[in-house]
Amino acid sequence: MEDLALLGARVHYLDLTKPETIEALVRNVLAEGDRIDVLVNNAGYGFYGAVEDVPMADARKQMEVNVFGLARAVQLVLPSMRRRGRGRILNISSIGGKIWSPLGAWYHASKFAVEGFSDCLRNELRPFGISVVVIEPAGTVTEWTGVALDNARNVSGTGPYATILHGAEAMFASERGQQSADDCASVIVHAATVAKPKARYATSPAARVILFVRWLLSDRAFDELLGRLFKIPKYHRGFDGESTPH
Repeated sequence: MEDLALLGARVHYLDLTKPETIEALVRNVLAEGDRIDVLVNNAGYGFYGAVEDVPMADARKQMEVNVFGLARAVQLVLPSMRRRGRGRILNISSIGGKIWSPLGAWYHASKFAVEGFSDCLRNELRPFGISVVVIEPAGTVTEWTGVALDNARNVSGTGPYATILHGAEAMFASERGQQSADDCASVIVHAATVAKPKARYATSPAARVILFVRWLLSDRAFDELLGRLFKIPKYHRGFDGESTPH
């Protein structure tokens, strides 16, 4: 965060798995400025790995950071916004809140949850003059991919799901079609400042194309398309020697 501090941002410690740090952050910000105009819930990561392999403690932490920490931050800023009759909440979701990717069950579960949570919240807060916006990036050049792949390798790098992981690694690691963090940030700034924000913003042409294709295709057709892109085998020979459908 040092680069932001050098630009004049006031930096506060925050750990979304520790509610007391969220409470301290909001308390400190309100003490400094007496109001919060915009909340951008940007913290999140991907714990990838096969459902069979991911420890439940890691699955719970994924949901704690990506969903429950976000929700607690929302709860804490709402009283101030509601009293003023204005405010804006931007929840950074993902196209992963609308589609799937190999070995990403817990990550996608968290982002699907953010989408539904935000829809309900938007309509709860309309009478109070508070806007809720969902931001849906596709691939963005950040540390996210490395973290997700490292987690997947740690829990599913060997064993029956390794074939799926190896087939997907090149697709995950490729920066083809990915947007820069700056380009994504410009969409967030627009959503935070425009007079009448949309309910959702896909942040790049690639994101819009993928979401359109998902809307257009049936579940079976979309599964087939992504399965080919990520090189998911139709059949995998298990350790018991039997060939079973994937």
